[in-house]
Amino acid sequence: MDKRTLLAAALMALVIVLTPRIFSSRSAPPPAPTRADSTAVSTAAPANSAAATPQAPTVTAPKADTTRRTTTPIAQAATITTPRATFALMNPGAAPGDVTLPSFRDLRPGDPKGTNVVIAPAGKLHLVYRLAAGADTIALDTLHFTVAPTPNEVTFSSVPINVSYRTTSDGYRLSVSGRANNAPPGATLVIDLPSGIRSVEADTLDDSRHLAFAFKIPRRDPTSVAFSKLEPGSARIDTGSFQWVAAKTKYWLVALMQPVGSLPSAGIFRDILLRGAPRTGKVVDAAYARTTLPLKNNAFAFDLYIGPQSWAELHALNNDLENVNPYAGWLHPVVQPFATIVMRVLLWMKATLRVNYGWVLIIFGVVIRLLLWPLNNKAMRSSIQMQRLQPELTAIQAKYKSDPEKQRDALVKVYQDHGMSPFSPMLGCLPMLLPMPVLFALYFVFQNTIEFRGVPFLWLPDLALKDPLYIIPLVMGGSMYLLSWLGMRSSPPNPQAKMMSYMMPVMFTFLFLNFASGLNLYYAVQNIAALPQQWFLSRERVRAGVSSTPALGSAGAARAGPATRKT
Repeated sequence: MDKRTLLAAALMALVIVLTPRIFSSRSAPPPAPTRADSTAVSTAAPANSAAATPQAPTVTAPKADTTRRTTTPIAQAATITTPRATFALMNPGAAPGDVTLPSFRDLRPGDPKGTNVVIAPAGKLHLVYRLAAGADTIALDTLHFTVAPTPNEVTFSSVPINVSYRTTSDGYRLSVSGRANNAPPGATLVIDLPSGIRSVEADTLDDSRHLAFAFKIPRRDPTSVAFSKLEPGSARIDTGSFQWVAAKTKYWLVALMQPVGSLPSAGIFRDILLRGAPRTGKVVDAAYARTTLPLKNNAFAFDLYIGPQSWAELHALNNDLENVNPYAGWLHPVVQPFATIVMRVLLWMKATLRVNYGWVLIIFGVVIRLLLWPLNNKAMRSSIQMQRLQPELTAIQAKYKSDPEKQRDALVKVYQDHGMSPFSPMLGCLPMLLPMPVLFALYFVFQNTIEFRGVPFLWLPDLALKDPLYIIPLVMGGSMYLLSWLGMRSSPPNPQAKMMSYMMPVMFTFLFLNFASGLNLYYAVQNIAALPQQWFLSRERVRAGVSSTPALGSAGAARAGPATRKT
């Protein structure tokens, strides 16, 4: 293992170690950001505070409701059933409650197998509507509606407002529309998003850490704000026109969006107010979000998606909702394209081959290694050539130690004589680094891709969770060590490289222990698929006589120089 290999291994280790730490949702919550279209507001600021002088934003806490609070408890009034979901619609409130998804299973420990996933809000309703008409604000969860169900639509009617829900073709989406009766100009519908979504995952703690609000302004990247970043007693206001706003967990989504098929050039929701909720422990499982929808001719319309964060389902909506998780932080512009490509390829392989996702990952890992085979061959042979040239290069460095310019010219001439360039050592690292974007993409894909959720493979109960027996991480570490051993077996003695060959596999093994077993499977397959190539190249290195080259001093290197130039 030469210096370039050590450099590539060190870079790989550094990025892999730092990536999950930088982008992990377990990091301490930073203060709410302030930017041109976002304002941090303290809810505890006094009314006469000088800081409270800016013009009030569109989204504000409503004044006292003009409708007296009803004593009627909120209960299920109707349901809308599609082939993929059953929506419970509640009254009072005229809003959705629990949503049952028969295609998915509840994975919580202790729950009986076969239980359907229920996307349940923290309270009774996923959404709370308020009609802001002039100086009056009417909370719809205080109104008792008359309910008129039909096979494909349910209409809630009351004196001030009517709300209708209609089915759509995709099964997870409802078309919501309504009309306010006799509302003054400028009336708006104020909508509270879910303050939390109950977990249905095997790792409920990790699922809670993924709770977040997200929103999208047309022609901009989506923004995601984790619940943990919203401090109690403070608020964040983002202004603009939003294409969609959403509350999400690791795999599930409650999204309000402009009607599918409408022009995406201008959003329909105005502003979003995010507030932190009181915390009872280290895990932040509640927060508040509110947006407004201006009425046009006393009417409103939007689409409501409550379902899985399936890449294919969300991509079909054609509104960038598939990127509701803008992961990787400042590396998002680099990682996101690779994640999209990887996701498309994996879905295509699954649909084409019709095999378990475990086999898809194995085949994918082997294919990636085969595609990189020519580049790795070139890099390894370049490494062999560099090792053969090393005595001559060492002699030149010693000879022109006091004259850097002559030393540089002499080194360049040696490289040219052997058909190489001074950049050859660095270019040799490129094939080792090329798989890294795919590995990073898979790291984030496994964090939020529902396609891997609950998928068993061999002894693994869930490809999205860690290996409970730690077999795959150990195989990954063992194969990594075997690669290093094969590389060193025919290389000149190097104590530093020998130490690294022990440290790197151990470090990676411990790092990957709690990663998704599917990610470990992919990386282990990559290592195993690279073993034949490493073996062939080590034999080639032996035939080239590189391994027998002793460590030379300046005089010895000078004597060995002419001999080593023969090819």
